[in-house]
Amino acid sequence: MATNTTIYPHITSNSEILGGVPIIEGTRISVRAIAGYYQMGMTVDEILTAIPHLRPSQVHSALAYYFDHQQEVDQDSMNASDVQLWRSQALCHPQAVNR
Repeated sequence: MATNTTIYPHITSNSEILGGVPIIEGTRISVRAIAGYYQMGMTVDEILTAIPHLRPSQVHSALAYYFDHQQEVDQDSMNASDVQLWRSQALCHPQAVNR
């Protein structure tokens, strides 16, 4: 039985960059950031104006990834903005709180 694996050009992840969330390769721009701009009603051209060092193909690839993984990216976005979650994680690392 063959499996169908979709490859998203320009999208990668690295556990050492933004905790391993999907990003645009060669940047620290997360797919969730691009999705956030899109959810605010921005077009691809407006996203490119806001982040001028990106190419249209990178933004389109990030949006394609988002549309195919919307629940995962939306959950990641919610976690990234959850102050209580971040506070609880910081309390697990007391040295971070005392800085």
